[in-house]
Amino acid sequence: MSDPSGAGGVTVTALEEVGPDEVAAFARLIPQLSRSSPPPDEAELREIVDTPGNVLLVARDEDGTVLGSLTLVTFRIPTGMRAWIEDVVVDGEARGRGVGDALNRAALDAARARGCKTVDLTSRPSREAANRLYQRLGFEARETNVYRYELGT
Repeated sequence: MSDPSGAGGVTVTALEEVGPDEVAAFARLIPQLSRSSPPPDEAELREIVDTPGNVLLVARDEDGTVLGSLTLVTFRIPTGMRAWIEDVVVDGEARGRGVGDALNRAALDAARARGCKTVDLTSRPSREAANRLYQRLGFEARETNVYRYELGT
């Protein structure tokens, strides 16, 4: 799966093989997404890739450099197949090149192919550019509360 427009030479694929280059890419990307979560090591990346229902998408430039990633989680519930987008991150050096757009469009295509009825995501209000992107792609804000319970691992 790749960006059909070819904008900025960005190609999006589902990560299937994990090696040192991918580990290094996530070591660079995850701190740009979260200050409190360490980057996944090789075993953790493999677990993400190998988990049924997960699609770990990576966007690469013409040289194969990872520019960003997105995790799509699909799951069946009594009301049908659903999907959730998590951990969208685009390298600061690659922002404005259509990477986020390409990742999200690929995620929507993958969810559609898996028979999902809806795709949900959350985004902090301070992420103004990301929120504009989601709205431009057709995501609509829902009248709902999102709650979190910390399990204290």
